[in-house]
Amino acid sequence: MAHLIDGKQFAAKLRENMTGQIASIKADHNIVPGLAVVLVGEDPASQVYVRSKGKQAKECGITSIEHKLEDTTSEEFLLNLINDMNKDPAINGILVQLPLPKHIDSAKILQAIDPAKDVDGFHPINVGMLSTGGEGMIPCTPLGSLMMLQDYHGDLTGMTAVVVGRSNIVGKPMFNLLLQQSCTVTMAHSRTKNIEAVVREADIVVAAVGVPELVKGDWIKPGATVIDVGINRIQTAEGKTKLVGDVHFESAEKVAGAITPVPGGVGPMTIACLLYNTMVATCRHNNVELPAAK
Repeated sequence: MAHLIDGKQFAAKLRENMTGQIASIKADHNIVPGLAVVLVGEDPASQVYVRSKGKQAKECGITSIEHKLEDTTSEEFLLNLINDMNKDPAINGILVQLPLPKHIDSAKILQAIDPAKDVDGFHPINVGMLSTGGEGMIPCTPLGSLMMLQDYHGDLTGMTAVVVGRSNIVGKPMFNLLLQQSCTVTMAHSRTKNIEAVVREADIVVAAVGVPELVKGDWIKPGATVIDVGINRIQTAEGKTKLVGDVHFESAEKVAGAITPVPGGVGPMTIACLLYNTMVATCRHNNVELPAAK
C-alpha cells in the first residue's frame, strides 16, 4: 500500500511555521502582512472559501481585508477598487475570487492587479516569470504540490514527471515548476495518444484534468508518487454524493509508492500557500529578508 501524503497535516505545519515567521517580521521590522480578498456576488462555494481564507490569515498574524460586493457591481468600480489597493502600502496581497459575474471581464481584472501583489500568481507577468525562472508569484496549488513532493523526495533532479492536464491554473505552472527542479517533464492532455503508456513512464504523476477518477491504477508505474489535484463531486450507487479526485484512489493506492488523498491532500495546501505568498510578497515590498522557518 502507498504512503499517504497528508496535505492537511502538511498545511497545518506550514501555517505554524508562518505564524512564527510573521511574528518575527512584526517584531524586527514593525510590519504586518495585509491580504485583501474581493468577492463579487454570492456564490456559496466562494463564500465558504473566502471565510476560510480570512480565518486562517488571522490565525497566522496576517491582516485580512474583505470586500464583499453585490453581483451588480460594475467592472469600472472593481477596476478602481483594485487601483486603490495597488497603491495601498498596507496591502501586500490582492486576491479577486473567481468566478466573476458575466458582465465583468475576468482577464482584464486579473491583469489590473499589481503583479507584486498578485498572490494567486495569475498575472501574465508572473506567468512569464515562472516560465523563464524569474522571481514572481507562484500559483498556490502547484506550489503546494511541489512543497509536498520536495518534502517526500528531497531532491527531484532527474526524476521523470507527467502532468495530466494543461490548464493555466495548475497544469502549465506545474510543468514549469518541475522543469525548474530538473525533472524530465511531459504534459499529457485530452489529445495525448496512448495516454496510459505515457503516464506509466513517470516517477511523479500530477493529475489535474478535472475528470473524476480518470487515472487508473494500471496507468501508474509501481512505486511512483501520485499528486491528485482534482476535486470532483460524484453520485454514488446509493444516491449520495462524494468527493473524488482525478485518480482512481483504490486501484492507484495499491501500485503507487506515495499518493495524496481526496479530500485532504492538495486542497488544504492551496490556502496555506496563498498565505505563504502573502508573507513572501510582504518581505519583497519592504525589502526585508524572509525569516527562516523554525
